[in-house]
Amino acid sequence: MTAVETMPSPVGAPGTAELVRAAKLRPAQAQGVYRAVLDALARPGTVTRFPADAPAEVPPALLPVLALADLGTGVCVLEADGAARWSDVVSVATNSPVVPLEKARLAAAVRPVAAAEILRPARGSADAPEDGAVLCLPVTDLEGGPGVWRLSGPGVPGEREVAPQGLPAGFVEARAEAVGGFPAGVDLLLAAPDGRLMGLPRSTTVTVVADGMSEEES
Repeated sequence: MTAVETMPSPVGAPGTAELVRAAKLRPAQAQGVYRAVLDALARPGTVTRFPADAPAEVPPALLPVLALADLGTGVCVLEADGAARWSDVVSVATNSPVVPLEKARLAAAVRPVAAAEILRPARGSADAPEDGAVLCLPVTDLEGGPGVWRLSGPGVPGEREVAPQGLPAGFVEARAEAVGGFPAGVDLLLAAPDGRLMGLPRSTTVTVVADGMSEEES
């Protein structure tokens, strides 16, 4: 614990020990996050919200990992090259092992991601789809993006249109590949800075609508 507590932090920013304390979610907080995640994945494209008392010091994209991880869950935090601050926080707060993205069951990013990184998490298999990872990504907003996606599939009555902001170019194509072996695949969560959350489970079909043209995932 000493090594975690003595890691340097920027002037005015919470120290790592303070972040660990904040990241140890109280049972009611963890239950609220869990319910938000279930709701987001059950109703793709709808906007749900983490509990209002979720710790403000913790990036919203980390909340699903903090609420769902346990001793037997491999976790991964994508942060800036050479940084391990949030990885240390999550590991200490949850007692979960930190593993490479390819082996993680729960993963989150605290930095922008490249589309190719969406291909790296475990996808499970047709016989064991439960081994597919859940990956939570930060976005700048869940609405008002430059492109429009049309969602369909289980949990979507008819079709639903969404327009998130802050995802990398090639995101939809990469996701299509990551879920192409359904029921194997990766479940994605998109977390906005204000605590709003949207789910894109592997069962959802995404059609990108742009300039009157559409490109559908296969």
